[in-house]
Amino acid sequence: MSKKSRLEFVMVHGFSHGGWCWYKIRALLEASGYKVTCLDLKASGIDPSDTNTILRWEDYNKSLIDLFSNLPPTQKVILVGHSAGGLSLTYAIHRFAKKIHMAIYVAANMLKYGFVTPQDYKDGDPDLSRYGDVNDMIYGEGGDQPPTSMIMKQEFQREILYHLSPMEDSSLAGMLLRPGPLRAIQGVSFEETEWSGRNADSVPRVFIKTLHDRVLAQDQQDAMIRRWPPSQVFALESEHSPFFSTPTLLFSFLLKAVDSITTTT
Repeated sequence: MSKKSRLEFVMVHGFSHGGWCWYKIRALLEASGYKVTCLDLKASGIDPSDTNTILRWEDYNKSLIDLFSNLPPTQKVILVGHSAGGLSLTYAIHRFAKKIHMAIYVAANMLKYGFVTPQDYKDGDPDLSRYGDVNDMIYGEGGDQPPTSMIMKQEFQREILYHLSPMEDSSLAGMLLRPGPLRAIQGVSFEETEWSGRNADSVPRVFIKTLHDRVLAQDQQDAMIRRWPPSQVFALESEHSPFFSTPTLLFSFLLKAVDSITTTT
């Protein structure tokens, strides 16, 4: 059995997206002999759950937890996360470090313990206020309660998320985006203990910067890299969605990242 056929990529989407956003990358990886799983987190993609009922982080990440719980004892995967999907990668590192070959953050939140300190919010929480009121809030528990989910208004999606992507991809995304479970993801943090800290630093990490990002600013990406240095950093001339705008380059960086890690799976 070849090394490629033994390596599995597990792709984790960002807020409001689904496994569908990786379709170009999946095709390139599979054509090169790799196994690829594109997860739908709860109430995302084709998962039928009502996003307004997903109030806990563990519920939102159930498909990721189930994947690791069902892996054979000796199998490891390569985790790739985009945007807020980076929080899911870090969560998995804390819980399932021995089952992760490496973690690759693509324009993603790379915060060692999630949103714990004011600096975490400064580095990892997107500030889109310069664009105006860009999000629609949904109050699944009534107007007197905090919002349960959120989606970017369609008129802002291309300008903020996909401004360098082919028009057909941004049009497709506009048809497939779903409200994300705001309550489940807001303020998510992972317990800072000696045990979880050892796990967090035991998994090789790579960060792929997006140089024309209108969601995670360059100073935010650089700050996360400085605070929790990965083993390698790559840079893409892309907006926030390189799986659409620069898929071939993103694919090549994923392969370079894997080749850079010499640990045995």
